[in-house]
Amino acid sequence: MLRRFFQGDWVLLSAAYLLLGVGLLTIYSLSGGFPQQNIFVRQMVFAALGTLALVSFPLFDYRHLSKLSTPLYFLTVGVLALVLVFGSTIRGTSGWIQFMGFQFQPVEFSKIVLIIFLASFISQKRSELGDFVRLFASFVLTSILIVFVLKQPDLGSALVLAGIWFFMVLVSGIRKQHLVILGTFFSAVILASWFFLALYQKDRISTFLHPDQDRQGSGYNVFQALVAVGSGGLSGKGLGHGSQSQFQFLPERHTDFIYAVVSEELGFVGAALVLFLFGVILFRMVGAALLAQDNFGYLLAMGIASMVFIQAVVNIGMNIGVLPVTGIPLPFLSYGGSSLLSVFLGIAIVQNIVARRREYESHEWLGAQ
Repeated sequence: MLRRFFQGDWVLLSAAYLLLGVGLLTIYSLSGGFPQQNIFVRQMVFAALGTLALVSFPLFDYRHLSKLSTPLYFLTVGVLALVLVFGSTIRGTSGWIQFMGFQFQPVEFSKIVLIIFLASFISQKRSELGDFVRLFASFVLTSILIVFVLKQPDLGSALVLAGIWFFMVLVSGIRKQHLVILGTFFSAVILASWFFLALYQKDRISTFLHPDQDRQGSGYNVFQALVAVGSGGLSGKGLGHGSQSQFQFLPERHTDFIYAVVSEELGFVGAALVLFLFGVILFRMVGAALLAQDNFGYLLAMGIASMVFIQAVVNIGMNIGVLPVTGIPLPFLSYGGSSLLSVFLGIAIVQNIVARRREYESHEWLGAQ
């Protein structure tokens, strides 16, 4: 087991923990503004739980997840349904479960479950179903989760789930004609979704298109984030010295807009470092996918890479005003135990894929001697 642990991807692991370190330092600089709860201590607890998941990854074989994919999917559907009835409402979203003083958001774990389920479904049904039937069936099964998430309502997480499905189908070897159909269908869904958005969601899109329209109203968050990002300069104002973040001009500064805090307090250097580390993580995840022994492992790693990519791009994009505000956390940095645990579980799965491949190669090498 110990040998298998050291066969994981240490570059990936190092980049993940460096990002976590930046996130913890930033949250620590903000924790003084939350006297009712020490958000830094809470985040440290979840970081420790995530580390436990990583340390435990040699104990299981990722291929066993394929057998558990269907039960996990239906369990997740049930939990998301129960959350609508018994969940706690925070910031207008009834997607939280209270347990022993901590708040958990099941939708964060549903992202990992969807990746496992789609990886198993697509790889197993490749020889049993035609491409289009497999495509349509996977879309319907994904849509069930999306509908429950939209009912909370949580548009940001719903978009992440849809994006995961899109990317996993895209890398599964879909035919070009089906890809055209998929792209046309997706475009139609995006256009039609405007008529089903809540008023505040339409305001966010309108604010994105016209950022100077209402700086004191719907555009306040984006305007303050842009001020924070722009005021950081090259090296930043220093941890705990950002005026926008420390004086609470910047809303949701420990979650949705933590990248703006990093930019203000650590400057262009800190912001660029975050982008570089995300690039390393995504590069190593794609490399792990190409190393996978089977199609299931390949799709697993690509799905986890797509989850990190979508959330990072959307969160950073809304912090710098190039994408609408959707409330998606920034992996490893944003405060939130559920988000941190889910991304650590993803890293643990990728580490397992790499370790199993290297173990297999070492056995092959020994057998050839």
